[in-house]
Amino acid sequence: MTEQDRATLRSWLASGKTERRVAFRAEVVLALAEGLSNGTVAERLGTRAATVSKWRGRFAYKGLSGLSDAPRSGKPRHYAAEDERRVLAALDTPPPSGYARWDGTLLARELGDISKHQIWRVLRRHKISLARRRSWCISTDPAFAQKAADVVGLYLQPPENAVLLSVDEKPHIQALERAQGWLKLPNGKALTGFNHEYKRHGTTTLFAALEVATGLIKTGHYRRRRRVEFLDFMNRVICRASRPRDPCHPGQSEHPQTQTRPLVGPTQERAFSLHADPCLLAEPGGNLVLHPLRQGAGRRQFHLAPTGPRADRRLH
Repeated sequence: MTEQDRATLRSWLASGKTERRVAFRAEVVLALAEGLSNGTVAERLGTRAATVSKWRGRFAYKGLSGLSDAPRSGKPRHYAAEDERRVLAALDTPPPSGYARWDGTLLARELGDISKHQIWRVLRRHKISLARRRSWCISTDPAFAQKAADVVGLYLQPPENAVLLSVDEKPHIQALERAQGWLKLPNGKALTGFNHEYKRHGTTTLFAALEVATGLIKTGHYRRRRRVEFLDFMNRVICRASRPRDPCHPGQSEHPQTQTRPLVGPTQERAFSLHADPCLLAEPGGNLVLHPLRQGAGRRQFHLAPTGPRADRRLH
């Protein structure tokens, strides 16, 4: 026995969190290290000589790891792999008449020789929830993988010195003024109300543009959802991207329906000029994908190329 093993065994005995059986085995080995015989150690610790002999051999063969419990096989398996396949195959068949879906009891009754508890074990092992319903849409476009790869590649590796935005909208949001608790007004008065009381203020439309690189979200609220409002929002986004430190006044009033100036002015009034790549299509959510009828090498983007000395960024 090395000094390191001796120190480890003594630390096990001194620790109050050591299991009783592990502490007993450490005490047996330490007593044997003093040169005592198996019978003497057994008499001192109140155990059998065969037990002392067992832990002497385990320690001599495996060291400290030999004092741990050996792996046990456990109870023999009652169900085979074929029974698990039968349970999974039964889920693909329609349930009995009068039932909307399978459950553990119905499957056990259908299979006959498999208990409902084993069926639930199989379902948990495969992470199958019979009460949960999931749905998804699969694209039938043969070029979907190419389009998705182009969009993901644009997010992962945007062009240098560029601003990458993902634009989406949430139209027809109810603008409700709720009266709940005590509400102090600017004139000093206080009102009280209930959660179910509210005042309608029509609907509002939210436009949002997420800057992928920084996580900054630019938003805009409008009373209506038209081309006019969307172009006004994009004008403000472009203005912020081209001159982030300057106040933006794109010639637009707070109510686009009462505007008198055009949304997109001539090129001399903007820091960017618009260039559209016909190989890309815009999808809901602001994603850009390749046109299925146009095949081109490399990745294509809609971008705004700088035309002025202050414009050093491109908007994708």
